[in-house]
Amino acid sequence: MITIRNLRKDFGGQTLFDKASLQINERDRYALVGPNGSGKSTLFKMLLGETEPDGGELQIRKGAVVGYLPQETALLGAGSVISEILAHMENPEPKLVAKAKAVSMGLGFKVADFDKSAQDLSGGWTMRVAIARLLIEQPDLLLLDEPTNHLDLDSLLWFQEYLQNYEGAVFLISHDRAFIDAICGAIVSVQDHALKTYHGSYETFLKARQVEREKLESAFHQQQIQIEQMEEFIARNRARLSSAGRAQSMIKRLEKLERIELPQESKKAAIRFPQPQRAGARVLALKNVSKAYGPVKVYEGLDFHVERGWKMAFVGHNGAGKSTLLKMLAGIVPPDSGERVLGVNARVGYYSQHRAEMLDTERTVFEEAFSVTRIGQTEEMIRTVLGTFLFPGNSVYKKVNVLSGGEKSRLGLVKLLLDPPNVLLMDEPTTHLDIPSVEALIAALREYEGTVCFISHDLYLINSLANYIVHIDSGRVALYPGNYEYFSHRQNQIAKEKETQKQEEPVSETTANKPQAAPPVCSKKERQERAKQRERARAVENLKNEINRIQTKIADLVRQMEDPRTHQDFNKVSAIGQEIRTLQGQLSAKEQELSAY
Repeated sequence: MITIRNLRKDFGGQTLFDKASLQINERDRYALVGPNGSGKSTLFKMLLGETEPDGGELQIRKGAVVGYLPQETALLGAGSVISEILAHMENPEPKLVAKAKAVSMGLGFKVADFDKSAQDLSGGWTMRVAIARLLIEQPDLLLLDEPTNHLDLDSLLWFQEYLQNYEGAVFLISHDRAFIDAICGAIVSVQDHALKTYHGSYETFLKARQVEREKLESAFHQQQIQIEQMEEFIARNRARLSSAGRAQSMIKRLEKLERIELPQESKKAAIRFPQPQRAGARVLALKNVSKAYGPVKVYEGLDFHVERGWKMAFVGHNGAGKSTLLKMLAGIVPPDSGERVLGVNARVGYYSQHRAEMLDTERTVFEEAFSVTRIGQTEEMIRTVLGTFLFPGNSVYKKVNVLSGGEKSRLGLVKLLLDPPNVLLMDEPTTHLDIPSVEALIAALREYEGTVCFISHDLYLINSLANYIVHIDSGRVALYPGNYEYFSHRQNQIAKEKETQKQEEPVSETTANKPQAAPPVCSKKERQERAKQRERARAVENLKNEINRIQTKIADLVRQMEDPRTHQDFNKVSAIGQEIRTLQGQLSAKEQELSAY
């Protein structure tokens, strides 16, 4: 479908590609990796026809459609969410409308969001609309630049499954190793101004690169010994008449020798958190906490605590309250009632998903770093730390408002490093970081002796770091020891146990076999009143059971709608949608009936 042959591209006086070649066929799944500035985004622009190569060939099969998801911005009109997803189509047929709704639900939108204005959405939700639009368009090749940046874990897992079943080819840039391994069958590495393909997982790619590096270093050292011997022979023999000819011949051999060069190691952020002051055994607690946003109750009567040294990942559906819980622990958002208790010697540092919450955009990089330094830290020390986070030389004088997403993320980490807490609360810490920076962050957090609570859509980070999973669902918080793999396994076990209990309801002991207490002596009026109370209690219990049954049925239907296979059958999608609407009407009626008691 796409052929790249001997491609050359220069940019700003620098050679990005020279004799680069790549073949992309239908249903290929490639991840493009390489250091910052190596030309990944430029390659995407050439595939999109936005920039021309300086040499070589770039051929795209006639009629092939290329779809592109940018990393940061997606332009939307003033229409509703669904109309913007379908904006590229005139008079879309009902089947496509149903598919657009199913895809948007998979990406985290609710039925109530369908008619909302797309222009009122935040940046992250705008990008989800852009993803849904691409999936509905079904281009022959998907070019995805960091597609998981704006997804939560649930929508990421849905998107991941959708791409696994996608009919076209996928070429993506991502910092998420677990996502790459789930989607891609090969890694395309930008190295030595060329494109080299490694089939297999990201780990296989790393091992292959290490073997290549070791072989190259061995060959380089062998050649250096050879060169040294040749130069020594020339120096010893060129002045002698008897051996001058041999020396001259050796000089020509040395001149023609193709020198082995070791590639320059790309710079990596050297992240290391200084070990903090030791806190008490219980570093943070929320006691009888309630929190609501308008009529929506997020938490009510919540008790939650965090122990020293725990590394906890918060997981749950979009809107379940993960960020709210993290912000209440950080003291950023106060609870409506209850209290937040800070443990002995506990110092809390908060790393926000929205970097603007951490950074003053009018300051320079240096000024922002200097604003959190401790007494005794010199300018030289601060600049050294900034240098390790890839802010060398005069780049420390750049304004924060011109920094890229990755640079803002690294600056946020610098601020934590210069004033290290012993309790780290982090919301999506890997967003906009490249893979080497994510690896460095994981290594640093593993060695960090303080406490870490974090939200992340990066399964590789969660499985590498977390020793507890905090599952948040409808205001309820459950703690599971271990990483996400164990949590997922335990959730499957619980689901099977519930199903088994439904199928094997135990027969309860009848009241006839139990000793009966003597009935109390009471008046006729009291007996009538008690009968009414029992009747009301039974009615309330029946209503609650019916509401739970309807809610469970709606949840099951929504999960069916989120399944990528469902929207391939228009009749099934229509039937499910109609059933959801009918059940929602029944649910509303039952809830109103319950409120009357």
